[in-house]
Amino acid sequence: MPKGTIRRDSISVEPRVRRGYFECRYGQLHVHHVMPGGGGFEEGTSLLCLHEVAGSARVFRRFLTLIGQDRSGYAPDLPGCGESDPPPQPARIADYAAAIGDFLDSMRFRHIDVLGHRSGALLATELAATRAAQIRRVVLVSVPSGDAAVHYPLRERLGSLSQRVLMLRVHDELWDATARAREVLPAARLIEVRDPGADPFTSAPAELADAVLEFLRGN
Repeated sequence: MPKGTIRRDSISVEPRVRRGYFECRYGQLHVHHVMPGGGGFEEGTSLLCLHEVAGSARVFRRFLTLIGQDRSGYAPDLPGCGESDPPPQPARIADYAAAIGDFLDSMRFRHIDVLGHRSGALLATELAATRAAQIRRVVLVSVPSGDAAVHYPLRERLGSLSQRVLMLRVHDELWDATARAREVLPAARLIEVRDPGADPFTSAPAELADAVLEFLRGN
């Protein structure tokens, strides 16, 4: 069995994804979260999952149940998305990062890993760049670049990262953009996901969970 593969046949109870509300600078932040059956005392570093702007953290629900067999996972609806309160004005990546930072501070995470999907990858990059002592490892899935990353200095921010980075290059319209982002971080680990279906976190959650957990567990 590959090092990172989850032994699903030995697990009798699937972790349950729950929901809660937390305060941030824009009001209430709605968060999907999961915890291993042992209560979290023996688990690995928690994982924060960030969806694309204008989407919803519901996209991570199947993925979270798999992550929750190994560690706690948190997937907030970004401000103004899903069931989270909106900011008073249109938000930039730095604004979303500040709001998610409020959540991290309220939870008193000493260290946490972060995963970002599509424009959520920009947000994950911003958090990793501005909270280098707190963000341990970074997973970027389908990374926008060029026009898709307009008004955000992605290459500059990526170049400043000190954490270990995994890039999942999904065979979608951001296939080439993710390769360009990887050029900035040649030391980043790259895994290609060629046939994920319409959305990799709903159509291929096990494949992504195995890859992510192997990376997070590694030295």
